[in-house]
Amino acid sequence: MKQAKVLSEAELKRVLSVVANQRHAARNRVALMLSFYAGMRVGEIAYLKLGDVIDGDGRVKDQIVLPASYTKTAEARTVFVSGKLRRELERFLSCNTTADRAAPFLVTQKATAFSANTLCQLFGQIYALAGIDGASSHSGRRWFITQMAHKGVSAKVIMTLAGHRHLSTTQRYIEVNDQMMKAAVEGL
Repeated sequence: MKQAKVLSEAELKRVLSVVANQRHAARNRVALMLSFYAGMRVGEIAYLKLGDVIDGDGRVKDQIVLPASYTKTAEARTVFVSGKLRRELERFLSCNTTADRAAPFLVTQKATAFSANTLCQLFGQIYALAGIDGASSHSGRRWFITQMAHKGVSAKVIMTLAGHRHLSTTQRYIEVNDQMMKAAVEGL
């Protein structure tokens, strides 16, 4: 099975540039950032409620707890919010008009919750507009996992953050490139 493309930094910048010129730029950007900076699956992003992301005082949480009903493995997991992701979420929330914590975090142009399928289609449209072949709704997740591997994060930590049950699954997500292999041998 062909895997989703892992974007380069230049390609990610191109995608974000395309998103910036779209009608629902803030929404589309934060959806992508949840994929790239948190490694969330498209279905997990689609299921998010406002109360999953903000606390009772309206501040972005340090951790987003995904209930089992949101996840592919039907097991709850915790997504840790990095500084970069926090800034993205705060920027998006500054434009938010609802205080209803039960409301969907992201809504379609018809003001309904996204389904995993419609969000997947949106990601595909964005990548097509950016001219990136081979990218899919899983590209951000693969980028997240690959970036952690390149930074030397423990495989067990990556596996846990990704919500995988088996290390072999996590290993399939990691893209190895010449730069990574050169850095490995230079460390000897």
